[in-house]
Amino acid sequence: MNREHREKIYRVILFASALIALLVIIMIGGFIFGEGMPIFTKYGLDKVLLGSKWQPSNHIYGLWPMIIGSIYTTMGALILGVPLGVLTAIFLAEVAPKRLVDLVIRPAIELLAGIPSVVYGLFGMVIIVPAIRALASTIPAYAEDPLLSSGYGIIAGSIILSIMILPTIISISEDAIRSVPAEYKEGSLALGATHWQTISKVMLPAASSGIIAAVVLGMGRAIGETMAIIMVAGNAPIVPDSIFSSVRSLTGNIAIEMAYSSGEHTKALFATGIVLFILIMIVNSFALWISKRGLKNA
Repeated sequence: MNREHREKIYRVILFASALIALLVIIMIGGFIFGEGMPIFTKYGLDKVLLGSKWQPSNHIYGLWPMIIGSIYTTMGALILGVPLGVLTAIFLAEVAPKRLVDLVIRPAIELLAGIPSVVYGLFGMVIIVPAIRALASTIPAYAEDPLLSSGYGIIAGSIILSIMILPTIISISEDAIRSVPAEYKEGSLALGATHWQTISKVMLPAASSGIIAAVVLGMGRAIGETMAIIMVAGNAPIVPDSIFSSVRSLTGNIAIEMAYSSGEHTKALFATGIVLFILIMIVNSFALWISKRGLKNA
């Protein structure tokens, strides 16, 4: 077999692999939409998406509490995790000795990425939730409400998710900073700027598209998390009115109730999956657009 024939075979194999991956996504999406759309058709898009009550036994399927719960915990995770992740990435790329990075810090970050989510949930239940409970008990407005003083809620979920998204943000942000042309840094230093001025005024703006992509991918990771958020968020299907409030995420709603659901209730959970599927597709598409924009501007 000559070289040209081998190249054709390789192209066919690669095309088939890509086609299979695309078909799997289409099949999953088609299945979810096929099972969940009847709920939107029967009860109306506005009542399902904006309804504030989730009572499957009474055929009430408002997803707004779960949507808000996912958004609040994800935003909280980004508020806590993004500054720490980006600062760590700057430290790894520009400050830390290479030997320290290779032998200690990077293996620790990789280990952080490999820890199962249930372990994060256990850590949250044993360490974070009691600490939040102790804090809430010192606030008179919250101490008398069992739901607000339990320690399970938005704060606990946000802290756990912020830890879980750190490896994604650190790794991609570090790569983005390291990919900035060396001439930018050398030119800035040659003009008399300090190292920190060079990092903050030259390198970070040049790497901004990659850092934004890291943040968006971390957001997608947080939105899609299930087990850890179930264990620390409280899982009450209510619209939260405080950062101490118990919440239920979209993923948690599916995982908690799918085991005992049937009939229309199951279809409502698939409708939850549709909302989650669309949210994650939007987040990932935005990250891809940011990355492509960064490549064009490079």
